[in-house]
Amino acid sequence: MKKRVLLVGGRSKAKALALSLIHKGYQVTAINETYEDCLKLSEIDGLSVLQGDGTRPFLLEDADAAGMDIVIALTSKDEDNLVICELSKKKFHVAKTVALVTDPKKTDFFYKMGVDRVVCAITVITSIIEQQAFVEEMTNVFPLGEGHVRIAEVPVCGNAPMAGKKLWEINLPQDVIIGCILRGEKVMIPRGDTRILVGDLLILISGNGQEIAAIEELTGRESK
Repeated sequence: MKKRVLLVGGRSKAKALALSLIHKGYQVTAINETYEDCLKLSEIDGLSVLQGDGTRPFLLEDADAAGMDIVIALTSKDEDNLVICELSKKKFHVAKTVALVTDPKKTDFFYKMGVDRVVCAITVITSIIEQQAFVEEMTNVFPLGEGHVRIAEVPVCGNAPMAGKKLWEINLPQDVIIGCILRGEKVMIPRGDTRILVGDLLILISGNGQEIAAIEELTGRESK
């Protein structure tokens, strides 16, 4: 049975999220207060759309909130998003609620009020910028397979904690392997007892976005 998701508010965010969720096999319903936004959302095949104020219990009932697996509140008002999540949890007994917040200082309060997942756009964007800057500084990263697999080049500097260690001594994340080592003009396929030397260039193959954790382990540098 398809999981059911209710999106409340959000305009362009709701449209992008609805398209992604439907593509992944979810059954999606959207509530939006603006008629024009509802018209745009209704152009998406497979999306059910209701117009109105998502903080109103009767509208959540019309959208069958009680039958939803997840409710995601995307309005521009933090207080409305909290009300939507509170109603979904306490009145309609939704298993999981997600709220977007504009003020990162409200994140802890939302969690204390029972919201399962709080997403702060400012915090997310800042984190992406910091992590991407870190990766670009240390390596060249090449995404493959729609970004699910990445190949990264990591140079071994003199102060790197991995320098002089054998491969089996390095605690890499589970979804990361050192595919090969470039040592001058020589290309090496490493084994567990291969020792990493200063000046080597490691070719990492990673999945599930684990390249940052691997680079931190290999270089001793943190992304934040």
